[in-house]
Parts: sequence; structure tokens; C-alpha cells
Amino acid sequence: MPAQPAPAPSATQSAAAQLERGNGPEPSTLDAHRCQEVACGNVLRDLYEGLVTEDAHGRLVPGLAERWSVSADGRTWRFALRPNLRWSNGEALDAAQVVASFRRAFAPATAAPFGELFDALDGARAVQAGELPPERLGVSAPDPRTVEFRLTRSASLPALLTLPIAFPVYLPAVHRYGAQHTQPGRLVSNGAYRLASWTPQANLVVEKNPRFHDAAHVSLERVRFHVTEDAAAELQRFAAGDLDITEVVPPQPLASLRRRFGDQLRLSPYLGAFWFGLNTTQPPFRPACAAPRCHEQALALRRALTLAIDRDKLTRYVTGLGETPAYGIVPPGIAGYTPAAMPWAAWTQAQREQHARALYRHAGYSLDNPLVLELRYNTSTPHRRLALAVAAMWKQTLGVQVRLRNEEWKVFVQNRKQRAITQAFRGGWIGDLPDARNFLAAFANDGPLNWMGYDDAGYRQRLARADAAATQDARNAWLRAAEQRLLNDNAAIPLYFYTSKHLVARRVRGFEPNALDRHASRWLSLTP
Repeated sequence: MPAQPAPAPSATQSAAAQLERGNGPEPSTLDAHRCQEVACGNVLRDLYEGLVTEDAHGRLVPGLAERWSVSADGRTWRFALRPNLRWSNGEALDAAQVVASFRRAFAPATAAPFGELFDALDGARAVQAGELPPERLGVSAPDPRTVEFRLTRSASLPALLTLPIAFPVYLPAVHRYGAQHTQPGRLVSNGAYRLASWTPQANLVVEKNPRFHDAAHVSLERVRFHVTEDAAAELQRFAAGDLDITEVVPPQPLASLRRRFGDQLRLSPYLGAFWFGLNTTQPPFRPACAAPRCHEQALALRRALTLAIDRDKLTRYVTGLGETPAYGIVPPGIAGYTPAAMPWAAWTQAQREQHARALYRHAGYSLDNPLVLELRYNTSTPHRRLALAVAAMWKQTLGVQVRLRNEEWKVFVQNRKQRAITQAFRGGWIGDLPDARNFLAAFANDGPLNWMGYDDAGYRQRLARADAAATQDARNAWLRAAEQRLLNDNAAIPLYFYTSKHLVARRVRGFEPNALDRHASRWLSLTP
């Protein structure tokens, strides 16, 4: 059957250079320092720009800084700002404000969820913990156009500076309005766009910022980010011409999607891993006593649940858009790093299930005494399909009785973070930068991203060895050892590695595949 083109955009859509983007769930915040998910990150990369940014292909390019340099030991970085930088309200933006914004990002009251990614920044951990004042953070402004960073170890600082936590925020608005500084009419930004309107649970509109340093090369006048939690409904809106770009594509046979949408279907490798987390601070995954027997039983239960899942079936019949089965936490494709894998990755599924049943019995469960487990996920059609499939596998192989609980994104994030009522839950990680440590760091401390409450001295020691390594090869070897220890403890259940999947209307230009799946609107344009 020949490819069927999607309906042409309406005359109203074509008349104005306004892009209609599906964006998944409602953004949890537009406070750049508090953003922790893709939905807010997509918008914030339009509203703000850091010292370093990315082009359409995901390559690092100058942002606020026109150039940068690093010392021979990799510990001191200096960034030279562009001249005549402005906020969207017309006020000047200089190095001192960038420094003040970093101090705000790491202040304990901000509780920035990605602060731990900057643990190489001198004083960052101590400042965020309240042990040092923000003024002791290792960032300074020697002059109005220079920002200097002091690190305690080598790190990929330019890549880190593309994250929202590193964006400058307009502190006068923060001081005046507090949490409400993110509202239209109050949010002052420095990126290619400024906030025009925000209708909760519907859409958010940004408009071109004429004071952006590269405004002359920004094609789109307006971008509307639509809340699209239901992937099937999002697809239908695209087919009707209401959306130019979808955030996801719902699970459907790939051949059928290609017949229907042709080259508008965009699939490409994506640096992301999907897994289920197990709350190791609460029953049934926390040992019931301090005796070795109790630790063995808790581990046996976690491992049984891991082995009972058929990842080949999940990726073939449930996700079905090029995802690959995952037996580790770090996805392939990171230069110089060989991912670890669970020891049984090469077994047949029948062998895994047989061993899973033996471990389940060792943990004290049986058909007469089944595990009753709550599996929590955020509202989303793909997540529901996956949760239903895994629950059926656990039931069929082990006899586990699973209660599914879906929650609106903000509620889900808060419950997962608190580790009070969760048992098994939807987790995963989208790479912030192409570095294995980015996927492993959250498990090393009791921070807000360690949703499992995983606590292992051996794991932390291996990460510390990686941080102190003299060569990149040695660093990667220690990171792999850390990943292997994490997998052996089964605190997380890897399921699959992502592909990025979007529907992109033919009138959109400049949408390029990249490993981090970031597509800032400033690089896009629309044909008439």
C-alpha cells in the first residue's frame, strides 16, 4: 500500500510562523534550576541559553560565551562572554549575574535536583548541603565578561553547562515573586524566546525574543507547546494537522506507521535507558532483619522479578519502535565505554524463568503465599501498556499479584522522590551528556534522584576510583565495575534502551537526529 500523506496544515497555520509542538506531560516547573524532566527541559532550552549550547545536530557550540579555555590540569575553566548581552526585558546581562545565578542554583533552599551532576565543581556538594555559604562555590567573575570555574577533578564542563541548572535566571524577579517568577509577565529570560502565555494542562506559548544575541537567525516567531500525555491522541492531532511535531509515537506496528506517515516518522538512536526501580528502603525489597539470611531473601526477590521479564517480547510487541532489550543501566553508544550487563543476559528466557521461580521460593513466596506488589507509573499510554505487560509476566511466571497505580506526573515525581509509599515504579534516565557517569551518579548517594534508596559502599568506592583515575581508559574501567555491582544488586530492573521517535510534518525544516534528542526551536523553520 503506498504511503499516505498527512493532511496539509490549515491556512491559519500556514499564515503565521508558529510551530505546534507536542510536549508530553505538563511541565512541572519553568524554574530552570528545579527542572528535572524532559517536558520542562524542552521549553527551558527555548527560553534560556547557558554559557555553552548545542546546535541542531547536538554539537557543542558557543552560547552566552563566545569562547572558552581550560588549564593544563583540567581544573580551571574560563569563559569569555559575548559583548552586549541582554535579558528579554532589555537589561544588561554580565558575568556577575551568571555567578549569582549559579550560587542560587546550588543554595540549599533551591533544592536543585541535578546539583549532584556538578559534584566536580569546587564546593558544590558542601554548598548544596548547607555546609558552606553559596559564596564559596567554585565559580567567580574576574571581570564583567569572564566567568571562571574551579573543579576538584576533571569533568566535561562544557557539556554540563548545557543543562537547565546552569542557565542564568533573572534574580530580581525571583526575589520579588518567589516561586511565581515563572508566570507569564514575570518570567524574564535570555534565550531565543520569551514566555507569552501558559494555560495549565493545555499549552504554553513562547514568542521570539528580539533582544537575543542571535535573533536575526531565529526563524519561528512563536512556538506553542501542547500538553500531550495521551500518545494515541497526540498522533491523531498530528494526523489532523493540529501538531507539527509529536513528543512521542504510540506503540503501533512499525510497518503500519510507515505506510501511514512515510518520511514524517523519525526514528533514531537515543541515549536513554528505561527501567523499573525497586524501593530498597521499604518492604518487601528491604531486608526484614539484619541477618545474612534476610539480605539473601530480599536480593533473591529482586532478582526473581528481574529474570521473569521477557524483554524481547516487550520490545517486539509492546514498544515496537526500534527499542533494544536492556540488560544494563548504561546504553551503548558512549565513546570509549563498554557497558556492563547482568550475568544471565546470554541465557534463554526459559532458563531465566526457571531460575526466577527458584529464587522466588527462596525469598519465601509461592502460589499459596504470593507476593502482592504495587507497580506505579505516571499517566501515559505507553507506560500503561508496558506496566500491564510486565504485570502479566510476573503473574504468569511467579504468581505475583500486581496492583497497577497510575498518577499525574507531578504527583508521581513527588511520591517517587519521597520513597515512602512506592514499591516498584517506572524509572529510567535520559542522558544529559554522553558520559556513563551521568547514568550512574544518582545511585551513589541519598540525593533526590536515588529513587530506589540504593546504598552500597562498594558502589560508591568504585565511582570514587573512576573520579580519581588518571586516564580515560582507567575511568571507564572503574565506571563499568560500578555498573556491574549495581546490576548484581538488582535495585533497578533494566527493560530497554530508547530510540527517539517523533512525527514531524513535512513543512518543518531543521529537525535533525541527535543522540540526546534535543531540538531547540531556534534551529527550526517552516516552509510556506
